[in-house]
Amino acid sequence: MDDLVIQVDQLQKSFNSLVAVDHLTFQVNQGEIFGLLGPNGAGKTTTIRILMDIIKADAGAVRVLGNPPGVARERIGYLPEERGLYRGLRVDETLVYLGQLKGMSSPAAKKRAAELLARVELAEWAKNKVQELSRGMQQKVQLIASLLHDPDLVILDEPFQGLDPVNVEVVKDLIRDLRAQGKTIALSAHEMSQVEALCERIVLIDHGKAVLYGALADIKKQFSPNAIEITPPLSFDGWVEVERTETHDHRQLIYLTKETAPREFLKKVLDRGMPIEQFEMASTPLDQIFVQVVTDGRKTEDG
Repeated sequence: MDDLVIQVDQLQKSFNSLVAVDHLTFQVNQGEIFGLLGPNGAGKTTTIRILMDIIKADAGAVRVLGNPPGVARERIGYLPEERGLYRGLRVDETLVYLGQLKGMSSPAAKKRAAELLARVELAEWAKNKVQELSRGMQQKVQLIASLLHDPDLVILDEPFQGLDPVNVEVVKDLIRDLRAQGKTIALSAHEMSQVEALCERIVLIDHGKAVLYGALADIKKQFSPNAIEITPPLSFDGWVEVERTETHDHRQLIYLTKETAPREFLKKVLDRGMPIEQFEMASTPLDQIFVQVVTDGRKTEDG
């Protein structure tokens, strides 16, 4: 199907006795930001390397941009987890060289590199050698290298690695820009807050298996409590609809009984004229969902 950019079906990969990927299945749709998540050693990087045709799968089917891995490499931008820059070269020389490896002319690569360096606030470092840059700066240069040739699919393995909070936001904005241009982005990250801010759908992998897969909004809804948050805190003593309340930083979390619909509860509160300034449905952070699912899965495996 044209709208499926990545198709992974029953993928398997082992290294001697270690099962790295175990019957993994997921799809990435055109024009979305997709998150490939999991604890260290879950199989994320192995899966990405199979997608990039760096290593071969033992079994299962994989298609990337409608082709077997490796066929449409010129349409893919890849940021590996490990750095691969030439430390003794200038930043601009490195990027032009890498652009030429992707089939770009030298002038085109130079122009595109200058635009992207400015986009990530590195223009003044173009003439510096790579080894003179900080770890975070090198990460941004490597990200630029993956985007020089204007790929249709961008695969990013830990794109926020080594970045301070300011540069995390710079890279997140760049990823959103790519999405707005119709690009497809698949990223692996261990910082759940970054994934939560960017991704529309995710697959959570543990021990090589998919333990959660789908739209992030649906997953968060599945794991979120039947509760609302309001400001300012109010008294609900004696309300049969309320199981308990918690107050944090002038916000009150109200846990409702299973039978109580949040909208009906809110209507009752407003009908009584209680002074609510803000309210929203309570949501469980992705990092809590991540820990819960992985921990519960391992308890089940251990019997």
